[in-house]
Amino acid sequence: MQELLDKRIVLGLSGGIACYKSAELVRRLVEQGATVDVVMTDAATHFITAVTMQALSGRPVFIDAWDPRIPNNMAHIDLSRGADAILIAPASADFMAKLVQGRADDLLSTLCLARACPLLVAPAMNREMWSAAPTQRNVSQLAQDGVKVLGPGSGQQACGETGDGRMLEPLQLLAEMVAFFQPKLLKNKRVLITAGPTVEPIDPVRVITNRSSGKTGYALARAAFEAGAQVTLISGPTALPEPYGIPCIQVQTAQQMHDAVLAHVKEQDVFISVAAVADWRVANVASDKIKKDPKAKTTHSPNLEFALNPDILATVAALPNAPWCVGFAAETERLSEYAHDKRKRKGIPMLIGNLAQHVMDADHTTVSIFDEQGEHPLPTSAKQDIARQLIAAIAKRLPGNA
Repeated sequence: MQELLDKRIVLGLSGGIACYKSAELVRRLVEQGATVDVVMTDAATHFITAVTMQALSGRPVFIDAWDPRIPNNMAHIDLSRGADAILIAPASADFMAKLVQGRADDLLSTLCLARACPLLVAPAMNREMWSAAPTQRNVSQLAQDGVKVLGPGSGQQACGETGDGRMLEPLQLLAEMVAFFQPKLLKNKRVLITAGPTVEPIDPVRVITNRSSGKTGYALARAAFEAGAQVTLISGPTALPEPYGIPCIQVQTAQQMHDAVLAHVKEQDVFISVAAVADWRVANVASDKIKKDPKAKTTHSPNLEFALNPDILATVAALPNAPWCVGFAAETERLSEYAHDKRKRKGIPMLIGNLAQHVMDADHTTVSIFDEQGEHPLPTSAKQDIARQLIAAIAKRLPGNA
């Protein structure tokens, strides 16, 4: 799934060591279907060559405002018209000052001033330069002028110092660009999501768990973030990286997930319970590793006693002033019957159901939406695409979400 298909992006590079990240960024943008026109300042060419950026973008790179390849000598007009967005990465302190002042003394600053499309900047500079009062005033003014500021990140810098000012990583900027083009259906809404499995200990080294990968929950968290929501993710153990821009609370057991949800559910607008929470836990957890007797001639299984775990979704749905709740049902048979019954039992307005054996660990899924009007199947698609469709469905049904 190419998430930037048919988008045309002008990628501007100002001077800074972070230009090396821009090479990876342009490759990622092109992989996602974007057409990328690279424009470099003269300072940027001291850090990376135009040949490198041309090879990665597959298109000519522009530096000179008087480039003879532009028949009308108006590169600043021709490059900015028809673009869906201009992204300056890296954006130096000097270049951001130019944008604030409306200066137009090179091709990149001129086309930013003459643009007819959104402008995004990814700051990259030393931590002292970033925290300096003039830079902070410029950042504030850019935001007031409608320019979207991405980052910066924090960490070790090329100068040897550590702090704020690093340009965001290429995959983070890619996530920001994909999110930028998504409709903001949940703007300013607060969304709490659970994802992944829970693990219930048997002894200090053994657990009972399930096959949930967490992919659907993580995809929904990302889709809600793209839709403009303030998202909090509570996740059981997965092999997935934490989604960019989303606070992620890691838990292990169902009880821990229950406690984390109740600690964060206040004032949430939406609660999406995607996690495959264990229905039972081991009541007689051994304090030491359970050993088998090597002399025994027959195998004796340990005597495990089980107790019910708390029902997180039902608990949240029953709260006073509860958020708008969405549940999930992974079944192996009679999906429609079980999903309708579960939605009514939990007392929730919407439930998503699928057949687990068809989608477990996969990157594609097939789901149906269950609500008071009945069952609404969605065509099989990539989990991220399905997640965006589900967020749109939630936004459409959410009371007061005009």
